[in-house]
Amino acid sequence: MTAQSVNIKAMNPMPSRFVTALVLGLLIPSFSNAQNMDNAQLEQILQTVSDTVIGEAGAWEIFVDNMAMLVVTDESHNRMRIISPIMEVKDMTPEQLQAAMDANFHSALDVKYATSSGLMWAAFIHPLKELQQHQVLDAITQVYRAKRTFGTSYTSTDLFYPKKGETPQPDKTKQPSSKRQLQKS
Repeated sequence: MTAQSVNIKAMNPMPSRFVTALVLGLLIPSFSNAQNMDNAQLEQILQTVSDTVIGEAGAWEIFVDNMAMLVVTDESHNRMRIISPIMEVKDMTPEQLQAAMDANFHSALDVKYATSSGLMWAAFIHPLKELQQHQVLDAITQVYRAKRTFGTSYTSTDLFYPKKGETPQPDKTKQPSSKRQLQKS
């Protein structure tokens, strides 16, 4: 067998693109987690983007365009959530509940519709330490939009994964127009 007759690709079970992606996949998280978000950093972000911040580290009520949201963290368990109540579950129609569950799959992307304590909520839930500033801004925007579009388009962003045979329609719901602009969508 000569060197010319050996098929190197056949001997290498992992294509070089796969190996490169694997190495980058292992390295990139260590760089992107450098933020190491904590309550102090999160509160600074909330103070910057919210009209009002009430509360203390780990339990804040914020207002964006007069919409109340709760931001709750647990540093010891590395969890956080941004939530906003929408309506009482007892007042929902079966069609609204079904539309919210469908939206969790198709159009409420990083935010989910969820029920707790007799209320329907728009909820963003994420590990705290790994959270980046841009994700906080995006989460607030998505919670805002999910609440505003409940009962109509049930969307949290312009991105939409249509159901089979469905054509996505652009959502014209306004973005938060807080005195401190959250982000461009």
